[in-house]
Amino acid sequence: MQNSSDFYAEALRSPRALAATLDHTLLKPEATRAQVLQLCEEAAQYRFACAMVNPFWVSTAAAALAGTGVPVGVVIGFPLGASLVDSKVDEARRVIALGAHDVDMVLNIGALKSGEYDTVAEDIHGVVQAAHGRGAMVKVILETALLTFEEKLRVSEIAVHAGADFIKTSTGFSTGGATVDDIAQMRSVAGERCGVKASGGIRTLADAKAMLKAGANRIGASASVRIVQELAGAAAAGSAPSEY
Repeated sequence: MQNSSDFYAEALRSPRALAATLDHTLLKPEATRAQVLQLCEEAAQYRFACAMVNPFWVSTAAAALAGTGVPVGVVIGFPLGASLVDSKVDEARRVIALGAHDVDMVLNIGALKSGEYDTVAEDIHGVVQAAHGRGAMVKVILETALLTFEEKLRVSEIAVHAGADFIKTSTGFSTGGATVDDIAQMRSVAGERCGVKASGGIRTLADAKAMLKAGANRIGASASVRIVQELAGAAAAGSAPSEY
């Protein structure tokens, strides 16, 4: 894994390079099939890191992205994280079988706050084992807005030790999203051992730059197209930059 300053420079080298760091995301409960298909079309056009959808839409997204090389991302235990461990593991297996590659799981926040750290580790490790055994990756959503400084430190270490490929800030459905301080703190724990994903409230190129500079190497956003177009200096909304 590149160090943060090298990664930051590389990610901003071109719109295509920036797009490769962005999970193009649509998780609204009211999202329609047409909107999911549009998300996938944009993900293929701009070459985003993945198209991130809710579990019901995984097979639709997998069919739409077949042959493009752009993977499908999915959330599980979402957005509360309070599902049974077995339920999360089963959900991971099922969505991977339907075509998902990136599995973003919400940790058991209540167990963490209760000091039940073995339960938190078991929850993450179960999903990691199910995913890695099927060639998929796992990002663990910490929901940092609900955690104390000490809880963020502890659960970041638990997630890394449990085999997470990324630790991630937020669902986007709680009281706050990604902050520069949270990203820096998470990177300080993760080091080079796993990735750090900033998610929640990232709407502009300036937002994305701040997160990358703080140590993120993946960003989740519904405004991904706008962000890469800002970098390209695209004047008209919806017009693809020449780099694509």
